[in-house]
Amino acid sequence: MKKGPSPTQRDSDLGVRSTYKEYFLQYASYVITDRAIPSAEDGLKPVQRRILHSLWENEDGRYNKVANLVGHTMKYHPHGDASIYSALVGMGQKDLLIDTQGNWGNPITGDSAAAARYIEARLSTFAKEVVFAPHLTQNQLSYDGRNKEPVLLPIRFPLLLATGAEGIAVGMTTRVLPHNFVELLEGQISALQGKEIQIYPDFPTGGIADVSGYSDGGPGSRIKVRALIETGPGKTLIIREVPFGVTTESLIDSILAANEKGKIKLVKVEDNSAAEVEVVVTFQRGVDLEQAIDALFAFTSCEISLTSNPIVIRNGHPVVVTISELQRQSAKLTRSLLKKDLEYKRDKLELQWHRKSLVCLFIEYRIYSRIENCNTWADILHEIDHGLEPHKSKLRREVTKEDLTYLTEVKIRRISAWDTKRAAQELSVIDTELKAIRRNLRRLTAYTIDYFQHLMASYGSGRERKTKLKSFTTVRAAAVAAKTEKLYVDRKTGFIGTTPKLGEEISPCSTIDDVLVVLRDGGMTVSQISTRKYIGENIIYLKVFESIDRDITFNTVWMDLATGRSFVKRFKVGGTTRDRRYEIGKSVKGCKILFFQPGDGLFGHAKIRKKPRIKTTEHYISFDDYPVKGRASKGVTLSKNRLSSVRGISERLYQNRCQKENQPEAKSSQQKSSSKTTSLFPEND
Repeated sequence: MKKGPSPTQRDSDLGVRSTYKEYFLQYASYVITDRAIPSAEDGLKPVQRRILHSLWENEDGRYNKVANLVGHTMKYHPHGDASIYSALVGMGQKDLLIDTQGNWGNPITGDSAAAARYIEARLSTFAKEVVFAPHLTQNQLSYDGRNKEPVLLPIRFPLLLATGAEGIAVGMTTRVLPHNFVELLEGQISALQGKEIQIYPDFPTGGIADVSGYSDGGPGSRIKVRALIETGPGKTLIIREVPFGVTTESLIDSILAANEKGKIKLVKVEDNSAAEVEVVVTFQRGVDLEQAIDALFAFTSCEISLTSNPIVIRNGHPVVVTISELQRQSAKLTRSLLKKDLEYKRDKLELQWHRKSLVCLFIEYRIYSRIENCNTWADILHEIDHGLEPHKSKLRREVTKEDLTYLTEVKIRRISAWDTKRAAQELSVIDTELKAIRRNLRRLTAYTIDYFQHLMASYGSGRERKTKLKSFTTVRAAAVAAKTEKLYVDRKTGFIGTTPKLGEEISPCSTIDDVLVVLRDGGMTVSQISTRKYIGENIIYLKVFESIDRDITFNTVWMDLATGRSFVKRFKVGGTTRDRRYEIGKSVKGCKILFFQPGDGLFGHAKIRKKPRIKTTEHYISFDDYPVKGRASKGVTLSKNRLSSVRGISERLYQNRCQKENQPEAKSSQQKSSSKTTSLFPEND
């Protein structure tokens, strides 16, 4: 029986794989360049550019219903009214390009905007001055070919850095944090002057930011932002400013969640926010407010970490940039746009001067009278040109056919009311403007700096920095967690946790604390506290384990079950991995912990099992006489014979024992017994 083609062969014959790959790449390219990632030139995503274009087309000085603006934008944006409305509200809330009226929501409290039919918008004065210039704008056909929309808007300002941007595309994300309006203009001036640029984010919600990790805003840059917290009456804290991207609603939810988990001790939380943020947090009696502030930073949205990953579209391709690079590019682009604007105005004024001069010559020398007897259009143009011939030296450019046609359109009324003196004054005004433009073209960098200073003076008022810059250290969660739970243990069965049924109470704890557990068989584990957890049978040591405990010296005596030899070991825990078992003693058949206690200045008494021909039946140990070694070390040999027990003793008892051993009788006895050893002369392994 003949076999049919395999699925792979069928896919290959139909071209499914290649077709899928081609279509997916087209889709990915479209999402990246035409939807999610902003342009490096004007800092806008396509939907934002189309919204501004619609606002410009509808601009008449009055407010327009947002519903009408959304409908008008749909002529250019093929992705539905919901995306347009959402983008328009986001732009309006940033209070820079759009002048709003009505309830546009509050990004700080989380309140949403009213429906599109209830709110209104128009272009701000700043937008009309900075964003639009039809003579500098290149247009393209819209998606359906019926309308024209701008390829890029000629924005003479680093808009992307001012408003920030976020976007998720296929295989990449972009995030540019917002910066201060005035500081951006100062940075533009510094860029034109060739100075170093250093600028940091500024958030409309205020707060306190640590920018030590903000490496020019490049990929991997990170800043920490905290809420502004004040101390109120009694056991209350008042939150006045929230981190960027956090609403008062989400902040309160995080505070209540931390309270439910036992990380903080609350009485109540009140949200009194209106025009300004005011969240009042009341704590229980006995709570230290300084520690409570640290706990809010550690366990709630009062402190967040923000990353920066600036990816923009440049020349049709996504590129990774830095903030200073965007600043310099924006300053260079603004300089170029202002140059084109000056050249456009110069050309327009030169044409205006030329045409006015032609009209002056046409009327003052009565050239219009030469066309009275002309019968054809060619004769009319010839006579006008012939009449201008003696006076062409007074002009600054060649006389074209369009100029001659323009003169035929001069109205009789204008000729009869001609004022030579007034015409000369108008030409003088045009000359003055042309001189100023030519001067600005020669000093283009200084002219661009003057332009930025003009923007700063006109629109910088009320746009001072809101986010305070301050360096602060990370709050350790374990250090500020409220000890609202208790740690219990069942040493025999090996269970620990916060369940009282386990029996023996150890100490107060929190649910984020770690616990150090040592078993009789030499196993040591660091584990996070939970309700009930099995660690191992025969627990001999248990302690809530903090980072400072990693440097504590632990003293132990352990016995090798295979050989019977006993070892003294001093070590520090150091770095550990949660729930991983570490061996205190190393033996083929296992070991047994005879003594385990932390600290310095400890003394011990070890008894050897009774056995024929063994006269030395005990050892007195000063643990400080032994070196502190690594956690994985074996230790120093204490005895080759099996020990029956080891217990801690006082320093006084240890000193008394040493004095007896130093007496002559003890010395002679020691010389007769060659097999006797003491802890004062430990035998190294």
